[in-house]
Amino acid sequence: MWNNIVQFFSEIDPVLAAFLATTFTWLVTALGASLVFFFKTMNRAVLDTMLGFTGGVMIAASFWSLLSPAIEMSGGEGFVKVFPAAVGFLLGAGFLYFLDKTLPHLHLNFDIEETEGVKTKLHNTTLLILAITLHNIPEGLAVGVLFGATAAGVDGATVVAALTLAIGIGIQNFPEGFAVAMPLRRLGVSRKKSFWYGQLSAIVEPVAGALGAWAVIVFVPILPYALAFAAGAMIYVVVEEVIPETQRDKYTDVATLGFMLGFVVMMSLDVGLG
Repeated sequence: MWNNIVQFFSEIDPVLAAFLATTFTWLVTALGASLVFFFKTMNRAVLDTMLGFTGGVMIAASFWSLLSPAIEMSGGEGFVKVFPAAVGFLLGAGFLYFLDKTLPHLHLNFDIEETEGVKTKLHNTTLLILAITLHNIPEGLAVGVLFGATAAGVDGATVVAALTLAIGIGIQNFPEGFAVAMPLRRLGVSRKKSFWYGQLSAIVEPVAGALGAWAVIVFVPILPYALAFAAGAMIYVVVEEVIPETQRDKYTDVATLGFMLGFVVMMSLDVGLG
């Protein structure tokens, strides 16, 4: 079955392939958000473990699926070879920094007084959704860029690697969907609306995925920069958002173990399937 899936994605348009793969990650988010129909509350230790797992997957994916290929496909030796990856990485972090400072949002487990971005009177429910949407942009972009690299015939970029990244992001999107829906439920939002907003937070991934694939196909020379850009954006999200959210209560140890597990799962997927 796996070979059939790989063959299917190899034969279709790469932009469509990126869109379908990131639609999968969105649907997994929706599946996680659907748990709000079966549970009234979520244990804080479970939430922190889930968030830690998410961070581990994103960090591992940033290196194994994005940064390492970006360095390998760059020409030259020494500092010249690493230059595109370094520049792209910093640009990705800078892009998320800009969004973080301008887009009003509220991280999970934070009080309304801790809203980030420009001043706004938006409801805290909306701010939570904006926060997780901001989180999902680099994930979709990363998958799309890798599909674009495959279409461009870049050494080391394969459909298997792109699908593996999509699977890894999908796995961490499941607990993420639940982690978004349940806080909304605690704020008094109905189950149906909590589910709707929880899954809606990942709708940006197919859009970012398709745009990422299209961009690197049209502008092949930017590919190493694009891969590193996605990595920098993902790591910025982990360090600025995910990890701090897991360190605000007494469950920091289980959150750290969740992070380690997520890293190992993504690393194993990348090496085992790739």
